[in-house]
Amino acid sequence: MMAIANRPPTVVLVVDDEALVRLDMADALDRLGYEGVEAANADEAIGVLERRSDIRVVFTDIHMPGSLDGLKLAHYIANRWPPVRLLVTSGQVNVSKSDLPEGAEFCPKPCPIDAVKTKIERMLATP
Repeated sequence: MMAIANRPPTVVLVVDDEALVRLDMADALDRLGYEGVEAANADEAIGVLERRSDIRVVFTDIHMPGSLDGLKLAHYIANRWPPVRLLVTSGQVNVSKSDLPEGAEFCPKPCPIDAVKTKIERMLATP
């Protein structure tokens, strides 16, 4: 999908250890006009964030192998890259607002793409 008024698309980093889930979400985001970028775990996501300054949103699953789970990753990103918006998901636990960094959103799996879009738009509209 072409970016409006020659603006580059908003870049969303999708972090999930399940390759098919990650690929499907990145593809769905691409179809909505975002640029979906993928990472298989928190360490890979941090590497992407260190290399790319254009990531605006991180959409992360909670349960992942590696040094950090998705909740710890969200808090790490909130401290290190405060302008990056955070959308956290899980099919195994329900997370309360108090568990999330300030401004982060939670979407239980399976999180419909229209709900993802609405949450991303709301987060990006909030200063």
